[in-house]
Amino acid sequence: MRNFVDRIFNSRLGPPGTAGPPGAPAPGRGTLRADFTASLVVFLVAVPLCVGVAVASGVPAELGLVTGIVGGLLTGLLPGSSLQVSGPAAGLTVLVYEAVKEYGVGALGIIVLVAGLLQLAMGALKLGRWFRAISVAVVQGMLAGIGLVLIAGQVYALADAKAPGSGLANLGGLPDLFMDTVGSNSALAALAIGVGTIAVLVLWPRWKKAAKVLPAPLAAVALATLAVFAFDLPVARVEVQGLLGAIQPPGADDFARVAEFGIIGTVLAFTLIASAESLFSAAAVDRLHDGPKTDYDKELMAQGAGNAVCGVLGALPMTAVIVRSSANVSAGAKTKASRVLHGVWLLVFAAAFPAALGVIPVAALAGVLVHAGFKLMPLKDIRPLWRDHRGEAVVLATTAIAIVVTNMFEGVIIGLLMAVAKTAWETSHVHLEVSGGGSGSHGRESHSVVVAKSVHGSGSAPTATLDEAEPATAKAAEPVRVRAVGNATFLRLPRLLDQLEALPADREIQLDLSGLRHLDHACEAALLGWAEQRRRELTEPAGVSIDHMPVRGAAS
Repeated sequence: MRNFVDRIFNSRLGPPGTAGPPGAPAPGRGTLRADFTASLVVFLVAVPLCVGVAVASGVPAELGLVTGIVGGLLTGLLPGSSLQVSGPAAGLTVLVYEAVKEYGVGALGIIVLVAGLLQLAMGALKLGRWFRAISVAVVQGMLAGIGLVLIAGQVYALADAKAPGSGLANLGGLPDLFMDTVGSNSALAALAIGVGTIAVLVLWPRWKKAAKVLPAPLAAVALATLAVFAFDLPVARVEVQGLLGAIQPPGADDFARVAEFGIIGTVLAFTLIASAESLFSAAAVDRLHDGPKTDYDKELMAQGAGNAVCGVLGALPMTAVIVRSSANVSAGAKTKASRVLHGVWLLVFAAAFPAALGVIPVAALAGVLVHAGFKLMPLKDIRPLWRDHRGEAVVLATTAIAIVVTNMFEGVIIGLLMAVAKTAWETSHVHLEVSGGGSGSHGRESHSVVVAKSVHGSGSAPTATLDEAEPATAKAAEPVRVRAVGNATFLRLPRLLDQLEALPADREIQLDLSGLRHLDHACEAALLGWAEQRRRELTEPAGVSIDHMPVRGAAS
């Protein structure tokens, strides 16, 4: 094997030192050899995933290979992330399937093309880094929801049956699927192949020596294919159209549909989800190696360029894929040459051996995707997340359930709104510190602003008529000093007013607002209203004073 690799480098890859980014030291033969070996590993991982994602998305299997080829040859050459590998991803399977079902395969190209152009624009506008601000709970919930819908749909393919459609319909149809499978020998045979594929995927990595030679997905599909051939099982196989026959560039009619409301929503969903998945994958890959880290804006533009070309070819959308990327790093890749070469091997395979796809059982690919769906769900993180951050756990669960009940785009939007609401609630925490001893000035002259009898409007924001500030004087009884601390927003207003109304009715109240980091208009108006009402209803010495109340509209 070593001599074979040396001959490949000497005769086909040219002399060392011809690859690498500008300004970087020229890689030696050892680096190129490592990249070559890693490219073969990534290729073997990518083949079953490309085909499986395409079949599950309801498009020809060859389109998955086209996206993988573009991800290697084009996106792999562009700057951004050096070791991240792109291609069709299981995370977009559900969204692509829904789009193909709703608008047809012909519209897929234009959707992916426009999504790619949007990614290019966002990268050029330096928006890539802002995807890092998305709540991790929303991302995990999104992946969990995708995993649930993916599993619910591929369970039907395990038995060579057709899924009803949406996530809820697929879940509701499981009892009928069970009865139909039990009564059909061909369905039971397909189920055995699918379950066997999942078992190999789970157990194969534990066989360390074999896993280093052959990746688990390829081993599982190969063994399933051999079993079908050896026992001549009556199961469905992948339909082959040929690489050129599968490519369907968008036509003029497809471009005219871009203005449709449904198409616009799907394009936005493709753009946001593909971008978030790629950039989160980049962050994960950066933690796996010590090489150059990802430039998020350039990586977003690289993904956009790849998706634009995939759209022109009518292929599947691409994202950075953590499975292939981690395999690339684990195999010892040093530069981007490994991911480019993996695209070359995919092209050679698709062009020279298209008939090889026709012997692969569909149930085996369904098993690969069911396994991928389980890996998308953060099962290990749920319990500690619930223990330490229950609000985040609720956002995660809400996002996942919303995706299953509605669809991908609406589910993610619901999750983002839930995350924003949770953050607003947590950051609006405010509490009152009440004390009643001493003068309250601690050796300093205390100046209070006493609310007068009436409140007048000035412009759009109401302001209070305030008497001139004067030194606080001692009353017959010691005043109650109340200091508000935190962020006072309308979300906490009911509790805040309840606490203020519970203060002693026969004592002067000195309310200090200097501890507030934020006071919104609703709280300000409510505090002024509370003070005015207390002044009208109560008599001296039960007055009210407010320190550090902002006066909106006052001249500077």
